[in-house]
Amino acid sequence: MAHLTGAPEINLVDPDSYERDGIPHAQLTWLREHAPVFRHEGDPERGWPAFWAVTRHADIVHVSRHPELFSSFTRLALFDELPDEELALNQLMMLNQDPPDHTRRRGIVNRGFTPRAIEALTGHIRDICRRLVAEVAERGPEADFVRDLAAPLPLQVICELLGAPVEDRDKIFEWSNTMIGGDDPDFRKGAGVDPETVAEEGRKAAMAIYAYANELAARRRAEPRDDIVTKLLQPGPDGEVLDGDEFELFVLLLMVAGNETTRNAASGGMRALLEHPGQWERLKADPGLVRTTADEIVRWVTPVNLFRRTATRDTELGGERIREGDKVVVFYASANRDERVFDDPFTFDVGRDPNPHLGFGGGGPHYCLGVHLARLELRVLFETLLDTMPNMELTGNVRRLRSYFINGVKEMPVRVAPRA
Repeated sequence: MAHLTGAPEINLVDPDSYERDGIPHAQLTWLREHAPVFRHEGDPERGWPAFWAVTRHADIVHVSRHPELFSSFTRLALFDELPDEELALNQLMMLNQDPPDHTRRRGIVNRGFTPRAIEALTGHIRDICRRLVAEVAERGPEADFVRDLAAPLPLQVICELLGAPVEDRDKIFEWSNTMIGGDDPDFRKGAGVDPETVAEEGRKAAMAIYAYANELAARRRAEPRDDIVTKLLQPGPDGEVLDGDEFELFVLLLMVAGNETTRNAASGGMRALLEHPGQWERLKADPGLVRTTADEIVRWVTPVNLFRRTATRDTELGGERIREGDKVVVFYASANRDERVFDDPFTFDVGRDPNPHLGFGGGGPHYCLGVHLARLELRVLFETLLDTMPNMELTGNVRRLRSYFINGVKEMPVRVAPRA
């Protein structure tokens, strides 16, 4: 299909192009129009089979809401292929489960992520944002938005959630980068380009998080506190509790997912506001728009570009015949520019409402557990920036993460001018 007249060359998993140009919107736009469920070539050298690339909003929602047809468990939810001997442990992670196991686990974890529980963190998050901004202002006027603001915010919030010391944030940051940034030489710690060496670095980081979580669980079992860790380790009203490897794997997921997504939404959102100064001025004139701004940032940036599912039986999607065992990959960044759903999808609009974006997933059992937390962090961060340094400006090149999975920014130099 990629060779039809007028078709661009299709390669949706080239990390170099993501680092250089960002999300390949030209390819995705063509696919939505001409081949919304597209048989994408694999890569034998990396052990990737051919896969179905799903690019329309409606089809991604369908895949997301039918785990009985499109499984996260069979071959996991991440794009890369793992050897069979590594599947079993990873299948214990909530991200890689299907109902009913996923339903049980999510029911337990939800105790700490209800809207009320998250809203109770507002004061803590506001204090963190004000402290970070004050530190930037004191060092200013030059800063790096990622290093100084976007990265430490979710790390400190995670430390707050876990009741972990704030001084642990640097190692959490390094572990997360190593696991997510394996395709990026800046995060390989000298591992070079050998895929097996890079994979081994990722495994070491995962085991370090696992050991950290194990120690944390032991401390909370001995000395319970009023925090999310204690809530998860003690039986709830239904008697259910996270046991065995479940708690450690949840902490691993929280450290990576809760860190990377908010960091890159904040960085990409600030970049969008600075590159669309009319929208930044609009937000300054009406700070109440910060609530819709948070969702527009998630739509525009789409911090997580894709996830994988595996067909459990023969089915049809977008007019294509999907066979049992086929690899099916949903592209959220494409759904969030779907002309069938959004008016002027390539316009960044801080007042966009309604905004049925899929930046938190396409619904169904894997809809983002941390949606309320992510919105709160973004809202409070931008409220704080509007209040304290509304005259920020870009001063240099923005360096992107070399990744087709995370739509990330590594460096974003800015000049800060605190409000007089």
